[in-house]
Amino acid sequence: MQGTLTTTGTLPQHVAIIMDGNGRWAKARGLPRTAGHRKGIEAVRRTVEAARELGIPYLTMFGFSSENWRRPEGEVFDLMQLLRFYLRSEIAELHKNGVRLRVIGDRSRLSGDIVTMIQNAEELTRGNGELNLTIALSYGARQEIANAARQMVRDALEGRLNPEDVTEESFSGRLLTRDIPDPDLLLRTSGEQRISNFLLWQLAYTELVFVDTLWPDFTKRDLEDAIREFNQRDRRYGAVGTR
Repeated sequence: MQGTLTTTGTLPQHVAIIMDGNGRWAKARGLPRTAGHRKGIEAVRRTVEAARELGIPYLTMFGFSSENWRRPEGEVFDLMQLLRFYLRSEIAELHKNGVRLRVIGDRSRLSGDIVTMIQNAEELTRGNGELNLTIALSYGARQEIANAARQMVRDALEGRLNPEDVTEESFSGRLLTRDIPDPDLLLRTSGEQRISNFLLWQLAYTELVFVDTLWPDFTKRDLEDAIREFNQRDRRYGAVGTR
């Protein structure tokens, strides 16, 4: 998969990315894990710009999982500091470039100042339509699904929902991604081939592409290559293929 992406083929409307490999990138260079996370922020910047240039309408990036809270306290602290840095340094540029930012996940575990910065960034960029960027923070798909089910049960008990009216669509409408289309392409870096509790409901018919590149080294070329592989797939959605 080499060369420049051409206009042939179908551009995925929604690309989701599991950003993996920051720690291994740093270890290979004899650096602390924090150094890898810092370089990872540069890769986020490159990828957002690449998606915007390519014309991808929706980009979702897995920034910090609900399981990541189990990491050493010092590493979690450093990650939160980097999150603060990103929210302070990047939002104006995102807004200037017409990028709308949304954050999904359990905000109750985030510090109050981070929650405030997220809310301010979402409000500032709400009207932008060049690229819809979603960052998953303190996010776990099983938790998201359980919360949606809990809400449906509550609605049924309080008479706002007839159990016979429970459908895939009504359930999807209670997920954190209710106003975002399901991903066409999921890309994971670093060679790992796992979904890691990310968008489990939404990935039902998503094409999965796993690349060996560590996240800090990820470039526009890697994104183009993944899209090129995506265009080689026959997306059947359970029906007979066309190839």
